[in-house]
Amino acid sequence: MSASVAVHRNIYTEDRFRQTYGTEDQSGGRERLRDRLAQRCSCSQVDCLHLLKKRLPVCSWLPKYKIRKWLLGDIIAGLTVGIVHIPQGMAFALLTSVAPVYGLYTSFFPVVLYMLFGTGHHVSTGTFAVLSLMTGSVVEQLVPIPLALNSSSPEGTEFEAQRIGVASAVAFLSGIMMLCMCGLQLGFLSTYLSEPIVKAFTSAAAFHVTVSQLQSMLGLRLPRYAGAFSLFKTLASVMENVPNTNLAELVISLLCLAVLVPVKEVNSRFRERLRTPIPVEIITVIIATGITYAFSLDSKYDIQIVGHIPAGFPKPRLPALETVPEIAGDTVAITLVAYAVSVSLAMIYADKHGYSIDPNQELLAHGISNTVSSLFTCFPNSATLATTNVLESAGGHTQLAGLFTSLVVLIVLLLIGPLFYFLPKAVLACINVTSLRQMFLLFQDLPDLWRISQIDFMVWLVTWLSVVVLNVDLGLAIGVVFSMMTVICRTQRASCSVLGRAANTEIYRSINNHNKCYEVPGVKILTYNGPIYYGNRSFFKADMAQLLGLTPERIRSREKALKAMEKREREAISSVEQGVTDSSFSSKNDLFRSEMAEGEVQAVLIDCSSVIFVDVAGARLFIQMCMECQKFGVRIYLANCNESVLKILTSSGLMNYMNPQHIFVTIHDAVVYIQPSLLTSRGSSGMMADREKLNFCCFGLSLSSSVFFLFSEKPPENNTTVWV
Repeated sequence: MSASVAVHRNIYTEDRFRQTYGTEDQSGGRERLRDRLAQRCSCSQVDCLHLLKKRLPVCSWLPKYKIRKWLLGDIIAGLTVGIVHIPQGMAFALLTSVAPVYGLYTSFFPVVLYMLFGTGHHVSTGTFAVLSLMTGSVVEQLVPIPLALNSSSPEGTEFEAQRIGVASAVAFLSGIMMLCMCGLQLGFLSTYLSEPIVKAFTSAAAFHVTVSQLQSMLGLRLPRYAGAFSLFKTLASVMENVPNTNLAELVISLLCLAVLVPVKEVNSRFRERLRTPIPVEIITVIIATGITYAFSLDSKYDIQIVGHIPAGFPKPRLPALETVPEIAGDTVAITLVAYAVSVSLAMIYADKHGYSIDPNQELLAHGISNTVSSLFTCFPNSATLATTNVLESAGGHTQLAGLFTSLVVLIVLLLIGPLFYFLPKAVLACINVTSLRQMFLLFQDLPDLWRISQIDFMVWLVTWLSVVVLNVDLGLAIGVVFSMMTVICRTQRASCSVLGRAANTEIYRSINNHNKCYEVPGVKILTYNGPIYYGNRSFFKADMAQLLGLTPERIRSREKALKAMEKREREAISSVEQGVTDSSFSSKNDLFRSEMAEGEVQAVLIDCSSVIFVDVAGARLFIQMCMECQKFGVRIYLANCNESVLKILTSSGLMNYMNPQHIFVTIHDAVVYIQPSLLTSRGSSGMMADREKLNFCCFGLSLSSSVFFLFSEKPPENNTTVWV
């Protein structure tokens, strides 16, 4: 089987190509913009219905709900997640430094609100360990625990109210920030938290969570540290107080870990065979509560228990808004983490199941969820790793599973909650630690990450170390800054390389990686793989000068040579006018030109295909390069410029120093235009080709898996073919 391709077309400069194929009427764009604005500002029944479905997604997916196909899976998944929410909600409330009942509230209200406003079909919202830890740090700073406090006294009740007031204020402010971001269409901000940052952050935060739970697992009553080096301060405090360990609580913790860890491993390894995961957390909670009550372990061995859990709904009340100025900085970090984790989870499962999510609508959903739930004494919430995984593996199909999840939590709030009075806090601490299994396993990704990208590996490592050594908030900020610095450094140190032509083709590749590609004689083709802006203009200039040999000494030497040649030409003209001829002038001048042309670059062609943008400093650098090349006696050409780059270069005045006809659509157009002039200047008159026509014919012959390309220039005056 053979195939052939023949192309016969003009040599296209940017101006000629725009005249031939460009848009003639530029006012049409403004008219279309006005039409779009008018359409967006219009109001009709169809527009209102579309807006309702967009901002309230339940109105879109609920009418299309397939009862026979999806209902059973949603019921089973929703009930399973609800059972998991109960112990995890109470456990994560301890991380937030508030009473366990507020964890149950946070496991109810956000679930219902996300079901109405969220676009992720498999996302489960509620309490999340990392957010609880970050919020707990804020609570501990503003409302530290007194040295002697009786939780059953009026002072203890007021103390708990102050703590949940601060936590609710964080949730309220976080929700307001998300709503403002939605109004400004800032859903893209989550992209600044790259995957290595999120994974390293969650993995490091897992260590903070584990260390913070040691005192509960050992039965120690220690102050909670916040700020830089808090992890090491907590570890040192625990080690100092190890002799004071409550042996009964230590035994309870060991027994709980001995049950939770193996069963969770079974759930993970056999998740495809199990219809629903084994609800080991709720089983452990029930058994531990029953044993503690039956044997009065709290009074005999001074075991810390959950205490009173009020039945019923909380009364709506405003958070402690007077603390907003003090919590604003920490809330920014909490908001970004909550949104980044939620959107990342939603996108993962959306890609897996073949649907799409709206990042800005996710901002609205989580903003409403945090704002409204904060009025019912809830702390910050987001999508959660563990329950989302359970929801998807248990067979959930749509957001309706959240309804059955909230029903389970509602039953506990209304009826069963007070029965958890004797639940040991050590059990909740063990549930916290074992729920972080997935976060600890993120270390398994490091070898692959190193193999794929060492820079991303360094981002992961720097973020992890910063979070572990310093603190959750400060470590996250350092990770983001370091990640952005790597991007800036990569644009600053972008590679500049020389391109060569593959024989008998129009393909040009770097000669460093393709040693069979050859440089076009007399033409230096350069490409720069990055933007040209104020941050890297000096590096770009240095690379270009090195590749072209544009040193100040050579420029001055070439200027003198050009001036000498011009002087000789003027003398020759004047002598001819006077009727005197210099027979040696022609030979001297030809010798001088040959010395200049021998092995010298006469034209520089810059491939701008990888230059995504140019700022004012970069445009001025182009002008400076043109002036230096002119002093050096070298013509400069451009190819493959995108519209924005070409517009900035033109507006900066580059055309005052460069011929507009020297900007080409492709590299090969420029090379075919340049070569005849170079050959003519060297006295090679054998190749007389018209610069205005380009006819390169490609004959693809499949012979033993080989492809041969032949290129020709065909002058319009005759049928003579000149092979290049």
